[in-house]
Amino acid sequence: MLATLITFTAFAVLLRIVANPLANVFQKQLTQRTADPLFVISATYGFLSVTCLAFWPQLRLYDLPAEFWYYMLVTSVLAMFGNVFLVKALHLGDLSVLGPINAYKSVVGMLTGIFLLNEIPGWWGLAGILLIIVGSYVVLADKKQRSGFSWQIFQRPEIKLRLAALVFSAIDGVFLKKAILVSTPTIAFFYWCLLGFICTLIWIGLTMRRQWRPQLNRLFSEKLIFLGLCLAVGVTQLSSNVALAGMPVGYALALFQLSALFSVLFGYQFFQEKDIARKLIGAGIMVAGAVVITLFA
Repeated sequence: MLATLITFTAFAVLLRIVANPLANVFQKQLTQRTADPLFVISATYGFLSVTCLAFWPQLRLYDLPAEFWYYMLVTSVLAMFGNVFLVKALHLGDLSVLGPINAYKSVVGMLTGIFLLNEIPGWWGLAGILLIIVGSYVVLADKKQRSGFSWQIFQRPEIKLRLAALVFSAIDGVFLKKAILVSTPTIAFFYWCLLGFICTLIWIGLTMRRQWRPQLNRLFSEKLIFLGLCLAVGVTQLSSNVALAGMPVGYALALFQLSALFSVLFGYQFFQEKDIARKLIGAGIMVAGAVVITLFA
């Protein structure tokens, strides 16, 4: 039984590593075709919610504790902002650059631990941060650039948006884990979709009252890409929930960083992005730094 659980969890991690960058590909393709990031995220939530109700109608009447709703509401709001910022970043920047930046999530977790938990990192933590900085320099540096690492890199709008998305997703993962522990991965997935859809609808009602019809027509015209996106997002989130339920958050987040390598490869395959060998090396260094921080710091 234990071996089966470990195998199932490992399979979920593998699915998540591949599906997440693939979802980013579809999101970038849609925004290149004038789809608004907020509307893309909202429509994805809505489609997945309807799909869940069709296949798991019992989810509607599930008896859940009060703390579940608190955890899921916080998770949904944070995930909404994180996903919208991520898609906006993908619209502006290269997938092969923005994917590896996710390794900074482990740095955010470490800094949060310093200020909220008084957890001072040791040498392993500092080594991990150094690896991530070096790796990000390799990923972000221009071939013609000969100077050392520059913090001006983080003034680029797509990098700012990606880092903002990273912070939101790093925090919402903690609350999502708590929601899963008092329910199940599938229950948490359904309400992640439903509450996210409600939150984004409110946002659309406040900011996109006149644009929602053209945006809906755009999604219908790109229905194959949109359906691919919904499938990839659904697999990503559900497999993430299964992984979080079956293993410590730190280990799961460390393994999730491997998707950075697929982001670089997909950037080359789907968008003809350049300098892929250099970016693969940098992404590998950043992944190593994230693993060091998560597992040893």
